[in-house]
Amino acid sequence: MEPLLEVKDLSIRYRGSDMREHRAVEGVSFEIVAGQVLGLMGESGCGKSSIALALLGLLNNEHAEVSGSVVFRGQNLLQMPDHSLEKIRGAALSMVYQDPGIALSPVMRVGAQIAEVVHAHKQWGWEKCREEAHSILARVGLEPTNRIYAAYPHQLSGGQLQRVVLAQALVCGPALVIADEPTASLDARNQAEFITMLRDLKNRSRMSLLLISHTPEIQASLASRLMVMREGRIIEQGDFDGLYAHPVDPYTRALLRRADRLDDLEAIERKSRLHQQITG
Repeated sequence: MEPLLEVKDLSIRYRGSDMREHRAVEGVSFEIVAGQVLGLMGESGCGKSSIALALLGLLNNEHAEVSGSVVFRGQNLLQMPDHSLEKIRGAALSMVYQDPGIALSPVMRVGAQIAEVVHAHKQWGWEKCREEAHSILARVGLEPTNRIYAAYPHQLSGGQLQRVVLAQALVCGPALVIADEPTASLDARNQAEFITMLRDLKNRSRMSLLLISHTPEIQASLASRLMVMREGRIIEQGDFDGLYAHPVDPYTRALLRRADRLDDLEAIERKSRLHQQITG
């Protein structure tokens, strides 16, 4: 099958104020086919988020040097001018950030922020854009949609905000969604609910997903393939079950053995029950 996204020899170097360079990512290559969930796993600081930002063309050219190729639907995004990238970001390729504060303005109603994404990418009137925002809010389980649409971010819970960010990423029907630690700010119960919903949405829409998470249970619940990253490099990648059963690198073995391999969300749900017992 022709890859939807093909990344070859991606390297990222940051320049500090003293002009010294820091290598964040070195020689990373992978591909994603339509409908696939590819997991990217590694400890904090290994370069996972840098890859996500590079794929979307969101790294500042003054402070970051990006080389290699990122081919999405036959086009190299690294060679694309900003005005062309803006047409792709949010429409065909979108991102779910771990912190809703990055994606949402505190002074705008959340529904209007979703409608603005639609308006930016489709030749629709505002009434139809608002209808689409209500529709996606319902799809991600935020009802009644009238109340959620009219709310400001500070009026919603953490779990609701993360669903709003997901709605914002999905509203234009992207072919590929990058989810960067999407459950990091959630408690165990909301983690389980969010991952279940994300899995259901993925199955219904056949979208592809690059799932960035250091949590083995979450990767086990969604990813069919897994890449393990350490100090800016991919040290191992392959089918999730095969990689879990026979990891070659000791670092991979240590990461995956932090949790038992599960075929569903039992581990996360167990954490949720334990949290409820502790908090009463």
